[in-house]
Amino acid sequence: MADWARAQSPGAVEEILDRENKRMADNLASKVTRLKSLALDIDRDAEDQNRYLDGMDSDFTSMTGLLTGSVKRFSTMARSGRDNRKLLCGLLGTSGPVRAKGPAKGPLPALQFHD
Repeated sequence: MADWARAQSPGAVEEILDRENKRMADNLASKVTRLKSLALDIDRDAEDQNRYLDGMDSDFTSMTGLLTGSVKRFSTMARSGRDNRKLLCGLLGTSGPVRAKGPAKGPLPALQFHD
């Protein structure tokens, strides 16, 4: 730098350095603008994902409530006596394995549920 600086006038060197500083400042401003845009995109994406997760949480809470209610109703029906056993057998015939267990009072054997 010293060699070319000696060959030119001080005003010319100052002008070259000033142009270089402006070019570098413009490049820096461009990079800052891109980074700001990227940060805003990340923020929007994070907000969208949080809304989606909140919706899923609500859906799972609702589903848990529905399943809990169904299990309670099914258990009540299973304990209610032989009046509902035919209906219970019909429902179980379509939903999963059931095995008869020992002698029972009435025409149908007691049921034992398996996982």
